[in-house]
Amino acid sequence: MISISNLHKKFGKNEVLKGINIQVDKGDVISILGPSGSGKTTLLRCLNYLERPDEGIITIDNVTIDSKKVHKKDIYHLRKKSAMVFQSYNLFQHKTVLQNVMEGLVVVQKVNVKEAREIALEMLKKVGLEQKVDAYPLQLSGGQQQRVGIARALALNPEVILFDEPTSALDPELVGEVLDVIRKISREGITMIIVTHEMNFAREVSNRVIFMDGGVVVEEGVPNDIFRTPKEDRTKQFLKRMTPELEYSI
Repeated sequence: MISISNLHKKFGKNEVLKGINIQVDKGDVISILGPSGSGKTTLLRCLNYLERPDEGIITIDNVTIDSKKVHKKDIYHLRKKSAMVFQSYNLFQHKTVLQNVMEGLVVVQKVNVKEAREIALEMLKKVGLEQKVDAYPLQLSGGQQQRVGIARALALNPEVILFDEPTSALDPELVGEVLDVIRKISREGITMIIVTHEMNFAREVSNRVIFMDGGVVVEEGVPNDIFRTPKEDRTKQFLKRMTPELEYSI
């Protein structure tokens, strides 16, 4: 369903991604873990060509792009297959909650306004914000703004939703409400790739966990294997810092 093959990305002389290979099946919920600077966010941004890879082939559903020969129409079709939830929400401040969720449907997917409104209302109800349709982002808490971002992604009916540390900008007391929404939609068979530092959440919702460090995939597997019996020392060291309640022999 999603194939990432030999993905490389540099910023100047800094090689951020060093030959990433990942396969994602339809309905997978994959959490990507790793220290800051390991390439996790860059990987997500390359997946929908917010950043152009220097090398590598990406396939989502039936759309394949080779970074060596990219056409604008291919990027357009690739982006139609995915939706991104950003850590900083990326909402239009001058538009209402409802307008924010409708925007991609009307402008990008050319859905008529009446149908777009119905879809947007349904998605806002799904994330528990049906009472906030006429509010503006600045009138919402961070958790509510992020839920608008999730509703906006869901409205596009993508093949995959990419979550870039969706709780990292939130006050601790607001993290739970966002994780609850992601937890709920993870049960609906939607393919999701989640970059997160929420270890317990990753362990609970994912059917696969990928640990990245230094621009490479160090280790991947089912959550129980990664969290209980990681094989690689780098994985053990990271998890020891993040989950001190678990014991790892290094």
